[in-house]
Parts: sequence; structure tokens; C-alpha cells
Amino acid sequence: MKNKTIYVLLASVTLSVPAVPTMAHTSQSDLQATVVSTPEWNRLWTPANRAALKQALADRARHGLDHHAFLPPDVDELPADAATRVYTKAAQDYANALANGMVDPSSLHDVYTIARPTADRTETLGDALAQNRLAEWLDGLAPADPDYRALSQAYLTANRNAYAAEPVITLAESIHVGDVNPRVPEIVDQLVSDGYLAARPSTEPVDLYSPDIANAVEALQRDYGIREDGIIGPNTLGVLTLGPGDRARTLAVALERRRWLSRTPPATRIDVNTAAAELRYYHDGQLVDRRKVIVGEPDRETPPLGSPIYRLVANPTWTVPKSIPVSRATVRAKNMRRINGYWVQPSGPDNALGLVKFDMKNNQAIYLHDTAAPELFDRSQRHLSHGCVRVSDALGFAAMLADQEGVGDTWAKAYASGDYEIIDLPREIPVRLLYHNAFLGDDGKVAFRTDPYGWNDAIGVELGFNKKMSHQAKAEAIDIGP
Repeated sequence: MKNKTIYVLLASVTLSVPAVPTMAHTSQSDLQATVVSTPEWNRLWTPANRAALKQALADRARHGLDHHAFLPPDVDELPADAATRVYTKAAQDYANALANGMVDPSSLHDVYTIARPTADRTETLGDALAQNRLAEWLDGLAPADPDYRALSQAYLTANRNAYAAEPVITLAESIHVGDVNPRVPEIVDQLVSDGYLAARPSTEPVDLYSPDIANAVEALQRDYGIREDGIIGPNTLGVLTLGPGDRARTLAVALERRRWLSRTPPATRIDVNTAAAELRYYHDGQLVDRRKVIVGEPDRETPPLGSPIYRLVANPTWTVPKSIPVSRATVRAKNMRRINGYWVQPSGPDNALGLVKFDMKNNQAIYLHDTAAPELFDRSQRHLSHGCVRVSDALGFAAMLADQEGVGDTWAKAYASGDYEIIDLPREIPVRLLYHNAFLGDDGKVAFRTDPYGWNDAIGVELGFNKKMSHQAKAEAIDIGP
């Protein structure tokens, strides 16, 4: 009776709203507030429409939303007006979860400027009910791209496995060198994906935990502040997201993050995946380039921004932000000068920005740039910067962008001069700084990465999963670059 009382109280709120507003012009809070009760709405919620909503919600696992109950099981036992309100609110909440996500990313991040979905439809919930098209209307709200579909299918599989499987590894049963364990192939796959291990030699049994695998595990443990013993225990397993249900949780969060994104991203754009420390460049809708990047370390995370590149800076100087401490030894070693209260490093191959800076329009002082320490791109864990994005072979990347934007010769002369010069791009190139640790790989399969910033936890809880504190990457003090 307690749950029924709660829902009756919820449904007793009376709001005078003539119709459910269009998704395109309604915020999440507005949608949740638009709970109506009129004779007309009572008639709209026919038995067929009620059944259609229940059927749609029964299929919500396809979107990783099955851990959240949108509709109480006893809704049909409520008085007619109360049931109408509850059905309407459930439909609105589910529609908004599909169209925009259950979680508002701006509530999780101090700064979030990546383009959000904008519906171009005029059909409303009321229209869908009146035309008996509720199922079709709801089905058209979620992303329909190949990445989302692949993540959806992977979630359904992982979810089934999570419920079917019993934990193989417990606190008392860790994996040591020489052990044979059925989880080893899965562990190897994750270590290979994260760059800690090359493919296992075909001469070894697939379920043997060999010294080579243990060495790779030690490197991962070092990066995540776990005791470097090469033993697969609960903490190490947690970083690898291989525990029962962990993959399903990661995929549900990945689906949610996809629902936050515009359904029509720019055909020419740069997507930086800060979870994987990787950049992908799309030109006219085609993926034409991908390369490693170095991104912000934990506690200095690269923020989720949508911010275009609007100019290239050849042979840049670097003005050190006051948030980055500079020692006297660094001032001498880097030939820095004090200008207007800031330390400034002159142009040159030893400059922290390298030989090219990709200026971006934002108020966070975040941009892409070259580096004087290219050897760091060989590391598996590349969350090492103070927030900006260092690009592998940045000079080659700059030349490619300049050529495609029609300023290749101008850029080449500016770089060759050795002087600080700015080359404006004829058009801005959109950049999205995303955080996806489950995504569609180049082989068409879903790839997984660790959760280096620990940003998945809060989303998982909002989606109805149990709270789980992820290990964050532990960056080393490599240099003072941005």
C-alpha cells in the first residue's frame, strides 16, 4: 500500500495545461511538470495506448534503461484521473530519457558545451496518443546511428550474461602467474585494447596467466595507483571492468552519453575521446584520420567541450597559467621571461606547445597543440596534461587541415619562418571533447576502455545501477606543459 499511496499523492497534483508541449521547445523540467488531467486526456489513454506504453517500457533494456521503473505496476488500480496523470508522466519521462538522456550532463560537469539534441518534430505525446502512434513516436526519439545500435546490442548481451554468470574471482581467489583461469582471455583482450599488451603468442594456452600478461598488469596497476604485484584481484579487476555486470553498466552509461549528443553532428569535425586518449578526424562525413593524444590528468580533466578550431599558430609562445607552478630551475631550463606578471616561454622546438597550436574558441583556455615530449605518446595511459590536448604528429595534422582548408602554402611558409605567426582558417572546424569508454571500434566491434576520470559512477547510479567507485588513473608528474 505504501507505494500506491505515493503514486496517488504524485498524481493528485493538478496543473492546468491544455496539451503536452512539443519536445523541440520543452526542457526536461517542463516535461516532468506537464502532468495533466482532463476528460480529453482520460479518453486519449485508451486500453490500447496503455498497452503500447507498457510494451515500449518492457523493451527499455534496448536503451540500457531497464534498471529504472517509469511506471508503477499497480497503476491500473488507481482512480481514473490519477492513472491518467501517472501514465502521462511516465510517457513524458521515458520520451525525454530517449530524446535527451535521463541525466542532464550540465549537472555533472561545471562546464559542458557539447551540442545537445534538438528535436525537429512537431508531433507531441497528445498527437501520438490521438493517432494511436505512441510506439512509433517513442521509437523515433533515441539515436538511430550504427554506434548506438551496436552499443544497444552489446548491452542486451552483457546484461543477459551478467544475470546468468556467477563471479569467477573473489577476494580469496585471485589470479597469479602460472594459474589457468577462464577469465584470462577476457583480461588479455582488455589489456590489448588499452595498449598494455601486444597480442598473446599463439603458442601459449589461451587461459594461462603468463609472466608477459602479469608484466602488462603491473603497468596498469602502476597507472591506477594499485599495488604493483601483477596479481589479478578485485581492485585490478575493477579497473578492467570485467566483473559480472560491469560491462553492462559501462554500456548503459555509454548509451546515455550518446543520447546527450546532437543527432546531426557536423560532417567535418574533430572528435577527441578523452577516455581513450584518441582523436578522430571526419571530413565530409568520412573518417579520414585518427591518432593518439595526451589529455588532462585526473583532477585536471579535459572538460567536455564543443569548441571549434579557428586558426593555426605557427611556432607559438607559451604563457604559463598561474595555476601551473614554475620553479626557478624550470625558468632557467626553458629560457622563460616574465611578461606582465606571467612566465612566457619563447618559440622553438623545446616550447611546451611544440611548433603548432590549434586555437579554439572557448573561455576555458583549452586547445589542441604539439608537444616537445613526443615520447609520451608511447605510453598506454596518456592522461598526463593540465587539461589541453597534445596531438601526435601535430605538424602533420596541421598541414593536412591547412591543405584541406585551402591555406596549405600559407601555413607551410609560416611554419618554415621559425617566427610566431597566426594563420586564420577560412572556416571553423568543430571539435568535440567527448568521454566514451565504450564505443564502436574500427573493426566494427564494441571496444572498451577503462574509466580514467571515474566519471561513469554518478551516471550509473542515476540509471539505477548499484553505486561503484571506480579507480581513477594516477598521473605522474611528467612535465609542466598545458
